[in-house]
Amino acid sequence: MAGQSIRLRQVALVAADLEGSVSSLCEVMSVEKCFRDPGVGQFGLDNALMAIGDTFLEVVSPFREGTTAGRYLQRRAGDGGYMAIFQMADLAAARQRVDDAGLRTVWSHDSPTMSGTHLHPGDVPGAIVSLDHSEPEADWEWAGPGWRDHVRTEAVDLICGLDVQTDRPDDLAAIWAQVLGVSRQGDEISLNDDQVIRFVAPDDGRPEGIRGFDVRATDRSLAGSEVETVGVRIRFV
Repeated sequence: MAGQSIRLRQVALVAADLEGSVSSLCEVMSVEKCFRDPGVGQFGLDNALMAIGDTFLEVVSPFREGTTAGRYLQRRAGDGGYMAIFQMADLAAARQRVDDAGLRTVWSHDSPTMSGTHLHPGDVPGAIVSLDHSEPEADWEWAGPGWRDHVRTEAVDLICGLDVQTDRPDDLAAIWAQVLGVSRQGDEISLNDDQVIRFVAPDDGRPEGIRGFDVRATDRSLAGSEVETVGVRIRFV
């Protein structure tokens, strides 16, 4: 991954049943849980992460009332997509773009090894978008110190796409492209030739949000198939 300026490094889902959701996702993709982060307790959440190559799928579940994730569950009428976390080679420049555009942030963190900024979903709709930076680039502190020991690539090895459903795909594509500092091709944003963000019309009767994600199939018998679980569609490509 060296030299890749922007990557979709982590996707987070929100679910009422953490353990059941993680079990289903691990079974569907033949992956393994790599970490539970006690730090998300400050947000009233439990979580678990799964390694998909060197990208990550997270499930969060609220354990108290009044959390952002809990409100998201209610607004979207059930489990589903929650966050898109992008790894930025130049986070300072990204933060400056956000400030220059007058966009609000809801959380920020800086340490020698990991930094991040969550953007306000009222300003950057479709998900909670986070702009993060890891030092060194190949690490990812949010996934814990031993995530490499849990990588299984028999079936999949990369989160390579994200579908955000919305009635205003052109508007959202423009906002996300501005935040990421990249160009767009209509309602799509391509990152480093192996990841794509698509803004698509709703097809499940639910409000705006992450509709699904793509995973690159190392088991080619899976290529072209789709699975629906935890409120999202997983496409094997």
